[in-house]
Amino acid sequence: MKSLPIILASASPRRQELLQQLVTDFEVVPSDVLEVHDEQLTAWEMAQINAYRKARAVAKKFPDRLVLGADTLVYLDRDTKLFGKPIDRADAARMLRELQGRVHAVITGVCLLHLRNHRQHVFAEWTDVRFHPLTAKQIEDYLALMNPLDKAGAYAIQEHGERIVAEISGSYSNVVGLPMERLREALREWANGVGL
Repeated sequence: MKSLPIILASASPRRQELLQQLVTDFEVVPSDVLEVHDEQLTAWEMAQINAYRKARAVAKKFPDRLVLGADTLVYLDRDTKLFGKPIDRADAARMLRELQGRVHAVITGVCLLHLRNHRQHVFAEWTDVRFHPLTAKQIEDYLALMNPLDKAGAYAIQEHGERIVAEISGSYSNVVGLPMERLREALREWANGVGL
């Protein structure tokens, strides 16, 4: 695949590591827009809207560049309970207590946007994640191993995830922060001019 010069509108080191697997030529310019959390929207819609808003905020500064925005949300009981980033360690422990022994959804919205060329491609990927039943001590032990405060749902599957995750159904990289399989295909189509 021909490498495209991309701006990643995210400060997430996890997204940077994932994107490096697909393209070598990218710059990081974090977006400063506030994420939308609206109960009238589905998780699917919200993740895509947030990804678009992040990409657009950066694309306004770089209208001649391809900008990639992404937003990952964690939901319990399909669209009913959103788990954002915890405000502190106690909030992180509460989230993990609620998620333990249950299946939750991880939805990542992705937006590719080039303002000058009036091109955009927005999509989302859904992965189901089931946690092991966890004791209070197991939760505390897990939180002692990583920083949960910048992670939706207070966990990172790639950081000691085997301690809490029993199984996943769908894309593993989507849970980390970028659905690599879908993104690879989207970038290939973009480079080939598909969807103009």
